[in-house]
Amino acid sequence: MTDQIEPARVPTAGVHRRRRIPLVWIVPILTALIAAWLAWDTFSKRGPTITISFETAAGLTAGQSQLKYRNVVMGTVKDITVAPDLSKVLVTVETVREAEDLLTDKTIFWVVKPQLFAGNVTGLDTLLSGSYIGMRPTTEKGKSQREFTGQRDPPVLQASAKGTTYKLESKRLGSISLGSPVFYRDLEVGTVLGWDVGDLASSVTIHAFVREPYDKYVHEDSSFWNASGLSVKLTPNGLDLQFESLRALLLGGIAFDTATYPKSPVAAQHYRFPLYASQEVAKSAGFGRQLQLVSNFTGSVAGLAVGADVTLYGLKVGEVTDVGLVYEPKQARIVAPVHYRIEADRITGISAAQGLPPGTLAAELVKRGLRATLQSPSLITGQKIVALEMIADAPPAELTQDGNVFVVPSSEVGGFDSITRSANELLSKINRIDFDQIGKNLAGSVKGLDGIVNGAQLKTTLAALEAAMVDVRDVARKLDDGATPALKRLPDIAVQLQDSLTKANRLIGSLDKGYGDQSKFHRDIDRLMPQLTETARSIRALSDLLARHPEALIKGRTNTGKE
Repeated sequence: MTDQIEPARVPTAGVHRRRRIPLVWIVPILTALIAAWLAWDTFSKRGPTITISFETAAGLTAGQSQLKYRNVVMGTVKDITVAPDLSKVLVTVETVREAEDLLTDKTIFWVVKPQLFAGNVTGLDTLLSGSYIGMRPTTEKGKSQREFTGQRDPPVLQASAKGTTYKLESKRLGSISLGSPVFYRDLEVGTVLGWDVGDLASSVTIHAFVREPYDKYVHEDSSFWNASGLSVKLTPNGLDLQFESLRALLLGGIAFDTATYPKSPVAAQHYRFPLYASQEVAKSAGFGRQLQLVSNFTGSVAGLAVGADVTLYGLKVGEVTDVGLVYEPKQARIVAPVHYRIEADRITGISAAQGLPPGTLAAELVKRGLRATLQSPSLITGQKIVALEMIADAPPAELTQDGNVFVVPSSEVGGFDSITRSANELLSKINRIDFDQIGKNLAGSVKGLDGIVNGAQLKTTLAALEAAMVDVRDVARKLDDGATPALKRLPDIAVQLQDSLTKANRLIGSLDKGYGDQSKFHRDIDRLMPQLTETARSIRALSDLLARHPEALIKGRTNTGKE
């Protein structure tokens, strides 16, 4: 038998129904998920909305301008409106979450734009990107705030700058401006942050910032001065021109210095210093303990100005601080009080008296004759100084005190003023002399003398004297002929007489030209009188000889050895 082959079994497929999402829904679902994630991301990074008021919104655009801190975006401007009172512009800014902790009452906002401020050009990057709002938070703790007032100008310092701020008292601001540099030994170590305008009637307080590590060189006895502008001096070596820097020349500046042997502690935050007008004034005021003095002058103080030197033995020990006029009702007079200060430490060895009460040493010096005088060191300029001098035989006086000011007696003795005063008194006495009357009397005397000299009486006397001299000459000739051995001196006598007559004739002609104590007349008389005296003596000798020896006329003088 043939085996039958059974056909293979064919498997059958079963139908199963499955539930699935259509592919068309995948895209919307993914879109919704992405949108939800973006929304969550946006709201999770979103910070508080703040409002900043500015004077103007120049350069800001809603939806475009940003709020930045160190070039990191901290928000975006959403709206710009005008305040209801039309006095300012309100800028609404949506910030990021990272900015929430920085929004305190210590945070500063300003509009960053290209400008020249404090000697620096800022905001050049906004030429392409446009203006934005800058912010400067601080590390100081503050209260959370959502409404702010923006500044017109950017802050001078960055928030990260470390240092110390000091307050400088000055009578005037001068050329110092916001951002002016602060120098220490020609190094720029800080800047001027601003000034207080609360009491400008008496002074101005300047806020000066000195950054680390230079603030450790500011001690309580440091000196600050105005370093603005140029300093031109004429010295023995020529013209001396000084200035701190070109920036200080344009913007003004402040400099300070500290003694090499600091005795005081480092100055704390907001420590107050006086701001001196120049380095010279600062140096003169930096000698430690000072005494405030005043002297009342009753004379003119013309040429004395604030800042004039106060000298002791010709050396500067202080300067004048004020000059004025005061009426004293007790004595019914007006005096000129001159206030000045002296630095006691300028006197070497004065430290031994530091333990004494103030004014003790000055009081002792006043008792010994110390007085304040006005002197003019230069007769060309006429400027005066206050000179403290020890006046010999000064009237007794004592040092008095008016509050914290000591009153030093004044004196008008000493200096060029005393010489000028004496010269004026001498000129006054000379002016009181009646030169007209003296001239009239002198003219009368000269006229009388002229009458005597040119008178007939004197001419007659001289003529008679000439005739007498002729007779004497004849006698002498006869004596010489008859008694030559005995009368050898007679020719000499005749010659002297002839000379006397010649000089007498010359004298008559010279009397018309001038007469007086220094005239030629008196000089001729002075020469004539000795000659006449000698002639008379010779005649007397001749007469005595003839009286004793009359035979001498015939025999001549005998050589007996006796007259």
